[in-house]
Amino acid sequence: MKKIFLGIAIATTLLSCQEETKEKVKEASEAVGTDLKQAADSAKVKAKKVIDSSKVGEKAKHIIAKGAEKVEEGAKKLKESVEE
Repeated sequence: MKKIFLGIAIATTLLSCQEETKEKVKEASEAVGTDLKQAADSAKVKAKKVIDSSKVGEKAKHIIAKGAEKVEEGAKKLKESVEE
């Protein structure tokens, strides 16, 4: 009789532990999913910033190149006016 009660007690304990474990696994899975989503969103924001900054960099290079051309033209005109 003791063995029967002991067997029932062990079976009950195992089943209750199994349910708790399933709940913990589910909570952990949800937490990991949330963390991954946040990491992905953060990566998107960082990527957009890098892309935007590279566009700004390209525009700045273009503007600097045009400015350099204008300075060269001005220098040529100044040199020509001095030579005359």
